Formats: sequence, structure tokens, C-alpha cells
Amino acid sequence: MVQAGDERLTDELLEMLLESASPEAYLSEVRAEERCLSDYLQELLQVHEATRSEVIRASGMNATYCYQVFQGTRHPSRDNVLMIAFGMGCTLEETQRMLRFAGHNELWCKVRRDAIVIFCLEHRLSRVACDDELWRLGEKTLLSEE
Repeated sequence: MVQAGDERLTDELLEMLLESASPEAYLSEVRAEERCLSDYLQELLQVHEATRSEVIRASGMNATYCYQVFQGTRHPSRDNVLMIAFGMGCTLEETQRMLRFAGHNELWCKVRRDAIVIFCLEHRLSRVACDDELWRLGEKTLLSEE
């Protein structure tokens, strides 16, 4: 199994595609496949040596809903993806990839709220500590009532 982060970089793949004589030539060299969020979450559980219950507890999310996300039967909102990332102790790179698999925009440092979340991820803060920072700086928290 490919460990999270062991995949070829998108830039490397793009360069290979642009240098190929045809799409078929590229596809014969590279195994292009669709991956889903639930598969990536399972890989991350192994990488972080965590259990779903530990991640759910640390994320602050509803257990039933979160188990459904892990099984691939629920599509999480962007904030719920971020809460899972914090619950799992993901790096910024892992979080960005998780957001892509979930079909959401990546965190962008030019957006105030995203910049705070990036800072919290990079400084390995918990989801609760991130929410405290968001609240302190006047931004919507990840675990909000809305």
C-alpha cells in the first residue's frame, strides 16, 4: 500500500503529461486512478497509528456522522474535513490532500480564516486550540452551531 505522501507529486506528473506525445503515452506510464476520501482516511489512520475513535474524540465531531465519513457514506463539509485533520494530527500537506479528496478548496494563506487554520496546523495545535484562536481573532470556529 502506498503510504500517505509517498505518491508522485502533482507537479512531477503534470510535467510528465506535458512532455508526453499523447494522453495514451502518459497513461501507459502512470497509473492514473480515482481515489476517494474514505480510502485516504484509512491510509492516514495507519500513518498516524490512530484509531477512528481516537480521531473522532479529538475532532469533537458527532461519532455516528464521522464513522459515516470514514466509511464513505457521508460527504463532509470543508470544516468537518478540517476537524478530522486536526483530530488525526495531520500535517498541512495531508490536510490539503484530504480537502482535495473531499472536493473542497484547499486552505489558502491569503484568506484570513484559512491563514489562522494553517498556522494552527503547522504549530500542531489541537482542534480546540484552533477554535480558540479563530474565536480570539473574530473568525467562525470549526465547531460552530451554524
